[in-house]
Amino acid sequence: MSTSDLQNTLSQLQSTPPPSQQEIASLLATAKKQLLQLNALLPTSTTSPQILSFARQTLETGALLSIRLQDPDAFTRYFQQLQPFYELPDSDFKPPGSGQKSKVTGLHLLLLLTQGDYAGYHTVLEGLEVEQGGRAAGSSPGAGLEEDKFIGYPVKLERWLMEGSYDRVWNATKKEGVPGDEFAIFSEVLIGTIRKEIASCSEKAYPSLPIANAKNLLFLESEGSVISFAQERGWVVKDGRIYFPQQEEEMRTEEEILAMSGQVIENTIGYARELETIV
Repeated sequence: MSTSDLQNTLSQLQSTPPPSQQEIASLLATAKKQLLQLNALLPTSTTSPQILSFARQTLETGALLSIRLQDPDAFTRYFQQLQPFYELPDSDFKPPGSGQKSKVTGLHLLLLLTQGDYAGYHTVLEGLEVEQGGRAAGSSPGAGLEEDKFIGYPVKLERWLMEGSYDRVWNATKKEGVPGDEFAIFSEVLIGTIRKEIASCSEKAYPSLPIANAKNLLFLESEGSVISFAQERGWVVKDGRIYFPQQEEEMRTEEEILAMSGQVIENTIGYARELETIV
């Protein structure tokens, strides 16, 4: 089989306007069959540089389209299939280069963050640091990778999350701060996760909050969004305030409120301990 059929399939996958979801699924299945026929799903010592490039490009296209289809499991499979290609030197490909390794890897790191898989996140990060020549003494994880706009994006987000700097995470996930359309999809999921954590802590820490304060606290765009979110959580909205369901009959003391508010700090400490077990 010649590479022309595979090239044609790739052209259809990358066409503008993009194909429908059903067409994408069909084209990706066809592309994988063509890779099998070319014996190119895994690189070998006899695989030509041109076919290596086509195979890597096909898998990268599948990975990026899987994100647009909001199929993280498919993306993860493509990422794993790409690893043997990413281990090869750039000179093995024709034309030479690393393809979209940086973008796909950055997306994988961001996916792991959204899933709360910090162990997996730091395992990938440490592998990247080894490739780069190791971490500088006293530096934070991923510090030397921040110059890469795709990998640096999840690295910064993770650091800000650990610091509790949710406002910086929120600003970074806005359109102008996201390095690519695919990153915006995972970023929305990450913000949703943070919003739920803040909501849970607020329920335990306060009897009520003004809607305007809740809007800023939960990183919502409008008071209408706050009301919708409150209704989803089962909160009571009345006279411009949100009332959280009381888990106890008695009003909490100031000491109890401070203790509940410290839950975020405790979570951060627990996360730091998890990092120690990884390192």
